[in-house]
Amino acid sequence: MIKKIWENNRIYFVANLIYMLAVWGIGVLYNIETEFIFYEISFALIITVIAAIVNRKPNVDTTGIGGERDIEQEKDKMRWEKVREKEDFFALWAHQIKTPIAALKLLFEDEAPNTYECKSELFKIENYVEMALNYLRFEEMSGDLVLEKCSLEPLVKQTVKKFSTVFIFRHLSVELNNLDCDILTDDKWFSFVLEQVLSNALKYTKEGGIKIFSRDTDEGKEIVVSDSGVGIKSDDLPRVFEKGYTGYNGRVDKKASGIGLYLCKGVCNKLGHRIRIESELGKGCDVIITVRKETVNARDSKYI
Repeated sequence: MIKKIWENNRIYFVANLIYMLAVWGIGVLYNIETEFIFYEISFALIITVIAAIVNRKPNVDTTGIGGERDIEQEKDKMRWEKVREKEDFFALWAHQIKTPIAALKLLFEDEAPNTYECKSELFKIENYVEMALNYLRFEEMSGDLVLEKCSLEPLVKQTVKKFSTVFIFRHLSVELNNLDCDILTDDKWFSFVLEQVLSNALKYTKEGGIKIFSRDTDEGKEIVVSDSGVGIKSDDLPRVFEKGYTGYNGRVDKKASGIGLYLCKGVCNKLGHRIRIESELGKGCDVIITVRKETVNARDSKYI
């Protein structure tokens, strides 16, 4: 197994070994912070391992005949589609993560780097790594789900606390209303969705603040994340959950990869929730997650 991985990915390992040695040599030569060198080498190693995983070639059984051969070929096609999807994802992910890495590198070149800005870029890198790990778990998510009655307010407060330094540094307000209620969900995956939504809201909100609240509807309970940011063009709204689609804001910002909302949509589908966006350009954005009543009723006796 190890030998096969080495044969299929030799070029990845050799190229990244050279890269890591070069980073270490440059760091020693120019007296760059050891911590930064460690992060550079660690991320190169992570990307190498991920590339090796997604580049595994599936075994094709050629001994079958007739219908068995057709079934095996179809399975083989599906496996390759999954491999290609992972390759596309990590191509987008690598494009996204290299921005804060480059920014962190520039910050460390200053004689007295800004501590907050360094922590901010490191925070982005940690979020992107966490996103990649959750993507790898996404296919097996159904076996990882634990649907149970969860108190909404602690979940939201925990997520907001994670981004507290961003709110403080950028002088943005946060308002929480009507969150003292229970929802049926998986707390880990629901928190992941909240984090992605809040991260997007902060990315495009320069002034004002963000409101998070819940409201009851005929369909179920809606959790709304409302920001005062730049908003979304009406032409982009139907496609915001497509993989890799960044829209007008992403093209202007040049930092978006179209990964976060795509994962949010997939996670909500598996949780039995619904997610949609209401927005106007220049008038902010509302991301609405609906926990439907029929989902709660159907699963209440089984999981609670």
